[in-house]
Parts: sequence; C-alpha cells; structure tokens
Amino acid sequence: MSSLSYETVARFAQQGGTIYFGVMFLAGLVYALWPKHREAFQDLARLPLEDDEDDHVGA
Repeated sequence: MSSLSYETVARFAQQGGTIYFGVMFLAGLVYALWPKHREAFQDLARLPLEDDEDDHVGA
C-alpha cells in the first residue's frame, strides 16, 4: 500500500499552489511599485487620454 493517500497529495497541492501564487503576486506587486518603473507606468496610464487624430477609424 502506498504511503501517499489522496488527502496527503491534495493537501500538498493546495499548500504548494497557495505559496506559489502568493509569491507570484508579491513579485508582481514589487515590480509594479518599484520606483524605477514609476515613470513608465505613469506614461502608460496617460496613454488612453491622449487624442491622436491618426488613430480614428472612418473619420
């Protein structure tokens, strides 16, 4: 009989997945809030507000 039951494998997968996604979330958060990237994100945030006549279709 195997020492790995369904409950053991399921618990390991749940905990491992939670830790993995938590680390990925924190890595993304650190990247987004890193001071070096602030200007680039501010430029991208203003992009939808810019009016560029060349982008209008059918005008």
